[in-house]
Amino acid sequence: MLNNIGLPGLLLIAVVVLVLFGRGKVSSLMGEVGKGISSFKKGVKEGSEEVKDAGQELTDETKREDAKRDAALRDVTPEDQNRV
Repeated sequence: MLNNIGLPGLLLIAVVVLVLFGRGKVSSLMGEVGKGISSFKKGVKEGSEEVKDAGQELTDETKREDAKRDAALRDVTPEDQNRV
């Protein structure tokens, strides 16, 4: 349905929107859209940083758990039983 809209069709739609709403209303609407896009980008960036930090914390925690497990698994067999 929208495949046939070309440049003339888009210009006609833009003119109709300007006539209906006025230049001030359209410019304020576009300003709000720009603020929304900026907020979205900021949120995505902060979210990716949180995921990165959480991954680093998990890596550090895993290393600590591995060290604890290795300490618990060390060989405590007496020396005289090692010579079998």
